[in-house]
Amino acid sequence: MIIAIKRGTAPEAVRTFIALLEKQGVKVHISEGASQTVLGLVGDTTGVDEKSLQAHHLVEKVIRVQEPYKRANRLFHPEDTRIDITGSDGGVRHIGAGYLGIIAGPCSVETREQILQVAQGVKQAGAGFLRGGAFKPRTSPYSFQGLGCEGLDLLREAKRETGLPIVTELMAIHQLEVFDEVDIIQVGARNMQNFTLLKELGHCRKPILLKRGYAATITELLMAAEYIMAGGNDRIILCERGIRTFDSYTRNTLDLSAIPALKKQSHLPVVVDPSHATGLSWMVPSMAKAAVAAGADGLILEVHNDPENARCDGEQSITPAVFAVLMQVLQKYAAIEGRAMYGRV
Repeated sequence: MIIAIKRGTAPEAVRTFIALLEKQGVKVHISEGASQTVLGLVGDTTGVDEKSLQAHHLVEKVIRVQEPYKRANRLFHPEDTRIDITGSDGGVRHIGAGYLGIIAGPCSVETREQILQVAQGVKQAGAGFLRGGAFKPRTSPYSFQGLGCEGLDLLREAKRETGLPIVTELMAIHQLEVFDEVDIIQVGARNMQNFTLLKELGHCRKPILLKRGYAATITELLMAAEYIMAGGNDRIILCERGIRTFDSYTRNTLDLSAIPALKKQSHLPVVVDPSHATGLSWMVPSMAKAAVAAGADGLILEVHNDPENARCDGEQSITPAVFAVLMQVLQKYAAIEGRAMYGRV
């Protein structure tokens, strides 16, 4: 249930009204916009008298929410959410609400030389964040599984060298204890519906990059976000990374229509991963541009200094040189739409 408070209502009156609502056994989520305050009632609202609420002198209107996701719903939070992350260089990066966040780096951390070289390259080209896998979920148990804690150490070193906030994937709850210096925790497609993990991340205050599952619907992705938000963590970035269809030409099928759909239904920022979506490096620049044109709030791109010899997903990784050219084009796209990129306008 959504309650729109009348414009000009004093904050003290709103707090008193919220206390009255909470006595009825519901939790109240507050969204304070530029011109209006909106209250979202979460929990069992069957005992709440809608007609009495509508007659209250502070209430402008009452809306019943039909969708199963509440906190992630744009009705609960009409204005776009912006995720702010401060790098070790003191620079503040933004994703969402008019800001285009670019996350770039290798699929997996392989060597110190590799991650430092790529980190310097993507920063120089204008990326705001460094990605890199330390723990790698692989289909085959015999494939490279990542360097683990050693990979995290190398990411931290790259963070100190460049100032870039780091993004890396969490696979299990017990790994949280070594993720203190990770700036954005990625939940991969395989774990999108790992509800135990999602609940635990609800108690975390770090931003969560939540990837859509291989065959997950838009509603299922938003419900996964709801699991995290129900625990109190609302710093979530949704990620469209392609879905599995009948076609095998590309690794997955990039669902560009998910971008406007998600942004219509939810206030959470939406980023796109064209690397995993296509699986083909030559397609990545085109799909990256298409995603930004479709309204994506950011991109997560695989960039490797030696794709031919990469230990993981080299065929879908672009080089730092290609990334630099792409960033110049994306800068123009962002300027046309009046959006800002970190380090660029």
